[in-house]
Amino acid sequence: MTQTTTAPETSEQEKTFFGQPRVLANLFGVEMWERFSFYGMQGIVLLYLYYKASQGGLGMDEGTASAVIGAYGGLVYLSTIPGAWLADRILGSERTLFYSACTIMLGHLALSLLPGYAGVIAGLLLVGIGSGGLKANATALVGTLYSKHDNRRDAGFSLFYLGINLGALVGPLLTGILQQDIGFKVGFAAAAVGMFLGLVQYTLGRKQLPQEAHEVHNPLPASERPKMIAIAVAVLAVVAGLVLTGYVTAENLATWVIWATVVGAVLLFTKIVTSKKIDTDERRKVWAFVPMFFASVMFWTLYQQQFTVVTIYSDSRLNRNIFGWTMPVSWVQSVNPVFIILLAGVFAAMWTKLGTKQPSTPMKFALATVIMGIAFLLFIPMAGGGKNSAPLLGLIGILLVFTIAELLLSPVGLSLATKLAPEAFKTQMVSLFFLSIALGSVLAGYLGKFYSADHEPLYFGGLGLASVVVGLLLAAVTKPVRKLMGDVH
Repeated sequence: MTQTTTAPETSEQEKTFFGQPRVLANLFGVEMWERFSFYGMQGIVLLYLYYKASQGGLGMDEGTASAVIGAYGGLVYLSTIPGAWLADRILGSERTLFYSACTIMLGHLALSLLPGYAGVIAGLLLVGIGSGGLKANATALVGTLYSKHDNRRDAGFSLFYLGINLGALVGPLLTGILQQDIGFKVGFAAAAVGMFLGLVQYTLGRKQLPQEAHEVHNPLPASERPKMIAIAVAVLAVVAGLVLTGYVTAENLATWVIWATVVGAVLLFTKIVTSKKIDTDERRKVWAFVPMFFASVMFWTLYQQQFTVVTIYSDSRLNRNIFGWTMPVSWVQSVNPVFIILLAGVFAAMWTKLGTKQPSTPMKFALATVIMGIAFLLFIPMAGGGKNSAPLLGLIGILLVFTIAELLLSPVGLSLATKLAPEAFKTQMVSLFFLSIALGSVLAGYLGKFYSADHEPLYFGGLGLASVVVGLLLAAVTKPVRKLMGDVH
């Protein structure tokens, strides 16, 4: 196994970028541009699917369109498995991230240039696969900048998360206004330009990354490569066969992705805990992640409905009239990033100031899951109105609660995955966290089929209460989970 080097910790380097390692600025920037393109596209693609042809869309049923977007969201995070495997076994995180970014740009170009469903299929597949490879490796690269016991680690990930949300803020604003004033294809083209700028910025700074970022932690022997290529070809052939024979359709795609994600998570977890390359202490830490994995699935099942049910809600139920001007639907997706930008620094400073006195990671997960459930319960007072009757300020307030919950779990979860990761499975452990997001994302799309304006109290109330219960259960088992985590806090 390749030996890794410890991230440099000179004070000159660490104080260069808001008290963090200097190279964090490059990862911050590339993730910002990638999220600009990703959320810019995602802000309008659901509308593109279910808007009528006269509105520039494809005319798909709303429930089916929601399930497709949920399945696409699941694909993004499911793709972290091959992306992480490539990094750990063949390319290293740094090169995998670069090639993944190129794939994402090609996907946005496909959406912009190819007509109809051909553009949707090619575009979402390329963006989904590329985003999966980029996400796990960008997170792993940030992890190489810190020692495992550095109390500033969570603060660094919170700053990295700020970069994500700067892109997520501007992307939907630009593509939304372009879509509304010119058309969907121009909006998709803007997303491609954003990813191109991210690639240029990353290329200029990639050599500054620590040596560990370029290393392959668990190299695949040359003798095993033909077998892995054969497996990859077989998987692609099976998927193509299922699609061409009609077993996989737009209507049942979400169900297929749900099962693929569950199987992928079980296989990856089993592979890690049974590996002879990890010791007893590392194995206990992987087991400690299990209850937080389930809480994370619950959280993301609700949170990711920003891109499915909340988008449909904003299009049909929300009063978007501002002094006679109708705000684009996609602009609602920029509300959460605004709050992230305002609050990420506050949370980062809070964790830094509290140091070892801050709540444990399991307790942060528990609080996030409970608060996310409360956010859904807050939809109930606005239920029962007609078209365009829900107040904009009411939804903005709910999205503020979304944000508070998110900051308690998402950047902390990214940090946790790198801290609990066995040495031989650094990036694949990060992908295990992303699989919880994958499962939550596809469930968010699947559940969208059951949403209707007539049953909002039941829909939002049921999911909200379920999330609160899961959070309380995790809080109850925090002590044994912390024991399994050992010296990781």
